[in-house]
Amino acid sequence: MSNSVIRASLFVVAVALVDAAGRVLVQQRPAGKQMAGLWEFPGGKVEPGETPEAALVREVTEELGVTIAPDALRPLTFASEPLADRHLLLLLYLCREWSGEPQALDATALAWHAPNELRGLAMPPADLPFIDFLEDALTQS
Repeated sequence: MSNSVIRASLFVVAVALVDAAGRVLVQQRPAGKQMAGLWEFPGGKVEPGETPEAALVREVTEELGVTIAPDALRPLTFASEPLADRHLLLLLYLCREWSGEPQALDATALAWHAPNELRGLAMPPADLPFIDFLEDALTQS
Protein backbone atom coordinates (compact mmCIF):
# COMPACT_ATOMS: atom_id res chain seq x y z
CA MET A 1 0.00 0.00 0.00
CA SER A 2 1.23 3.46 -0.94
CA ASN A 3 1.99 6.18 1.59
CA SER A 4 0.26 8.71 -0.67
CA VAL A 5 -2.66 10.59 0.79
CA ILE A 6 -5.75 10.56 -1.39
CA ARG A 7 -6.89 14.12 -1.91
CA ALA A 8 -9.87 15.62 -3.67
CA SER A 9 -9.36 15.65 -7.41
CA LEU A 10 -9.65 18.70 -9.62
CA PHE A 11 -10.77 17.71 -13.11
CA VAL A 12 -9.71 20.17 -15.81
CA VAL A 13 -10.00 19.99 -19.59
CA ALA A 14 -7.92 21.76 -22.21
CA VAL A 15 -7.86 21.87 -25.99
CA ALA A 16 -5.15 22.16 -28.59
CA LEU A 17 -6.90 24.03 -31.39
CA VAL A 18 -4.90 23.30 -34.54
CA ASP A 19 -5.16 25.55 -37.60
CA ALA A 20 -4.65 24.60 -41.26
CA ALA A 21 -0.91 25.37 -40.96
CA GLY A 22 -0.52 22.92 -38.06
CA ARG A 23 -0.11 25.66 -35.46
CA VAL A 24 -1.57 25.35 -31.96
CA LEU A 25 -3.43 28.13 -30.13
CA VAL A 26 -2.27 29.09 -26.64
CA GLN A 27 -3.50 31.84 -24.35
CA GLN A 28 -1.68 33.90 -21.73
CA ARG A 29 -3.10 33.85 -18.21
CA PRO A 30 -4.19 37.31 -17.06
CA ALA A 31 -2.87 39.27 -14.10
CA GLY A 32 -4.59 38.44 -10.83
CA LYS A 33 -4.96 34.73 -11.59
CA GLN A 34 -2.75 31.97 -10.29
CA MET A 35 0.20 31.45 -12.68
CA ALA A 36 -0.45 34.86 -14.30
CA GLY A 37 1.60 35.49 -17.43
CA LEU A 38 2.08 31.82 -18.28
CA TRP A 39 0.92 30.43 -21.63
CA GLU A 40 -1.61 27.60 -21.56
CA PHE A 41 -4.02 25.63 -23.68
CA PRO A 42 -7.57 27.03 -23.45
CA GLY A 43 -9.97 25.18 -21.16
CA GLY A 44 -11.09 25.00 -17.57
CA LYS A 45 -12.74 23.07 -14.77
CA VAL A 46 -15.26 20.30 -15.30
CA GLU A 47 -18.34 21.21 -13.27
CA PRO A 48 -20.34 18.59 -11.33
CA GLY A 49 -22.62 16.68 -13.69
CA GLU A 50 -20.70 17.71 -16.83
CA THR A 51 -18.86 15.41 -19.18
CA PRO A 52 -15.32 16.52 -20.03
CA GLU A 53 -16.41 17.23 -23.61
CA ALA A 54 -19.38 19.37 -22.52
CA ALA A 55 -17.12 21.29 -20.13
CA LEU A 56 -14.62 21.95 -22.90
CA VAL A 57 -17.30 23.13 -25.34
CA ARG A 58 -18.57 25.52 -22.62
CA GLU A 59 -15.11 26.75 -21.61
CA VAL A 60 -13.97 27.41 -25.19
CA THR A 61 -17.12 29.44 -25.86
CA GLU A 62 -16.55 31.45 -22.64
CA GLU A 63 -12.80 31.97 -23.14
CA LEU A 64 -12.45 32.28 -26.91
CA GLY A 65 -15.92 33.04 -28.27
CA VAL A 66 -15.79 30.07 -30.66
CA THR A 67 -18.09 27.09 -31.01
CA ILE A 68 -16.87 23.50 -31.05
CA ALA A 69 -19.03 20.45 -31.72
CA PRO A 70 -18.36 17.74 -29.12
CA ASP A 71 -17.66 15.20 -31.87
CA ALA A 72 -14.82 17.43 -33.18
CA LEU A 73 -12.86 16.82 -29.97
CA ARG A 74 -10.28 14.01 -30.02
CA PRO A 75 -8.79 12.87 -26.69
CA LEU A 76 -5.00 13.13 -26.91
CA THR A 77 -3.40 12.70 -23.47
CA PHE A 78 -3.64 13.71 -19.83
CA ALA A 79 -1.49 15.02 -16.98
CA SER A 80 -1.71 14.13 -13.30
CA GLU A 81 -0.15 16.63 -10.88
CA PRO A 82 -0.32 17.15 -7.11
CA LEU A 83 -1.44 20.62 -6.07
CA ALA A 84 -1.29 22.23 -2.65
CA ASP A 85 -4.71 21.00 -1.52
CA ARG A 86 -5.96 18.77 -4.37
CA HIS A 87 -4.80 16.55 -7.17
CA LEU A 88 -5.05 17.89 -10.73
CA LEU A 89 -6.17 15.61 -13.55
CA LEU A 90 -5.82 17.58 -16.79
CA LEU A 91 -7.28 16.08 -19.97
CA LEU A 92 -6.00 17.40 -23.32
CA TYR A 93 -8.11 17.18 -26.47
CA LEU A 94 -7.15 17.93 -30.06
CA CYS A 95 -9.52 19.92 -32.28
CA ARG A 96 -9.17 21.02 -35.91
CA GLU A 97 -12.71 22.30 -36.54
CA TRP A 98 -14.56 25.17 -34.87
CA SER A 99 -16.80 28.09 -35.78
CA GLY A 100 -15.73 31.67 -35.21
CA GLU A 101 -12.45 33.50 -34.79
CA PRO A 102 -10.71 32.94 -31.42
CA GLN A 103 -10.66 36.05 -29.21
CA ALA A 104 -8.86 36.66 -25.91
CA LEU A 105 -12.04 37.00 -23.80
CA ASP A 106 -10.47 35.61 -20.60
CA ALA A 107 -6.74 35.97 -21.34
CA THR A 108 -4.14 38.68 -21.83
CA ALA A 109 -3.21 37.44 -25.31
CA LEU A 110 -3.59 34.61 -27.82
CA ALA A 111 -0.83 33.20 -30.02
CA TRP A 112 -0.51 30.49 -32.67
CA HIS A 113 2.69 28.40 -32.51
CA ALA A 114 4.10 25.33 -34.18
CA PRO A 115 4.28 22.59 -31.52
CA ASN A 116 8.09 22.76 -31.27
CA GLU A 117 7.88 26.53 -30.63
CA LEU A 118 5.84 25.90 -27.48
CA ARG A 119 9.06 24.81 -25.72
CA GLY A 120 10.18 28.45 -25.73
CA LEU A 121 7.11 29.63 -23.80
CA ALA A 122 6.68 29.82 -20.04
CA MET A 123 3.89 27.29 -19.40
CA PRO A 124 2.33 25.68 -16.32
CA PRO A 125 4.13 22.45 -15.31
CA ALA A 126 1.14 20.25 -16.16
CA ASP A 127 1.05 21.59 -19.75
CA LEU A 128 4.72 20.98 -20.60
CA PRO A 129 4.50 17.20 -21.19
CA PHE A 130 1.74 17.83 -23.75
CA ILE A 131 4.23 19.30 -26.23
CA ASP A 132 5.78 15.90 -27.09
CA PHE A 133 2.31 14.40 -27.65
CA LEU A 134 1.29 17.30 -29.87
CA GLU A 135 4.46 17.02 -31.95
CA ASP A 136 3.83 13.29 -32.44
CA ALA A 137 0.14 13.70 -33.24
CA LEU A 138 0.65 16.56 -35.69
CA THR A 139 3.55 15.00 -37.57
CA GLN A 140 1.54 11.81 -38.13
CA SER A 141 -1.48 13.59 -39.55
